[in-house]
Amino acid sequence: MPKLLLIGTGNIAASHVREFGAIRGCTFVACADPVPGRAQAFAREHGIARAFESLADALDWGKFDAVVNCTPDAAHKATSLAAIAAGKHVLCEKPLAPTAPDALDMAEAVEAAGLINLVNLSYRNAPAIQRARSIVEAGGLGELRHVEASYRQSWLVAKYWGDWRASDTWLWRLSTRHGSTGVLGDVGVHIIDFATYGACEDVASVRADVVTFPKAEGDRVGHYVLDANDSVAMTARLSNGALATILATRYATGYVNELSLALHGTKGALRVETDGHASRLLGCLGADVDRGRWKKLETPPTPRNAERFAKALRTGINGDPTFRRAADVQKVIDAAFKSGRTGRAVAI
Repeated sequence: MPKLLLIGTGNIAASHVREFGAIRGCTFVACADPVPGRAQAFAREHGIARAFESLADALDWGKFDAVVNCTPDAAHKATSLAAIAAGKHVLCEKPLAPTAPDALDMAEAVEAAGLINLVNLSYRNAPAIQRARSIVEAGGLGELRHVEASYRQSWLVAKYWGDWRASDTWLWRLSTRHGSTGVLGDVGVHIIDFATYGACEDVASVRADVVTFPKAEGDRVGHYVLDANDSVAMTARLSNGALATILATRYATGYVNELSLALHGTKGALRVETDGHASRLLGCLGADVDRGRWKKLETPPTPRNAERFAKALRTGINGDPTFRRAADVQKVIDAAFKSGRTGRAVAI
């Protein structure tokens, strides 16, 4: 059964330990983090046998099958490529890389090496999005005409998760100098994947308005310059000609962490809602279309990303979402940044 190395022991790392710990036979045999003492402390807390302060040392040791990459966004490429060069399978946190060319380099490298790869686009775990996609694939909505997708957070105006002004955990996300690509790069990757996966269509072109709002005197808190984008609104044409509207923001007062997706077709419509824990699916289908009536639909349990990765390691058959899929999503993000700068629609 799979033996795993955890790279990076920051905030998201503990959730991966829990996720894989629930899968029979999966074991983290080591963790690595370049911050002195942090890997050792994490290993003690979570019962991991070995800890390294160098990825190179961990790879030289090599007594594991795969890597779970929880490093900061800007480090994903170098660390994943090192693991790939050592012949290790990789699950990487999102976004795969800050730019599409870097993400494509990673996808091509892991494919050329014939290794299992997966990106933790975690909202794929929602049963409602999986059921919605299956209905669309089966033709249940007819011809898709309009898609509405939104990712709403409020941590810049509410303190549900703490005060962003006083925590490095949040401040780095507001500063490009600290590696942030703002809400577009951080959670835009989720809502673009959510929308296009549910719609079974790719983005053909996008027009975006990318906004950074004033948040503090001089747009600075300590050594953090608050210049990363806070909100983005996009209109897009999908590959089948459907029109999509996509929103991601940290200023959605009244929402904690909410994703929603509406899919409107010539034969019916679906609404998907999730907060990352629970999800629900509503449908307006068949005779209900004429009445404008929505009903809650059943959403059978679906494998989570960790389970998909573990299964791929056991069977040798790669699951989804892959590095290639994440690189395609990153192309849309890059195009949205370009559109925001130029004020024009950008073809993908």
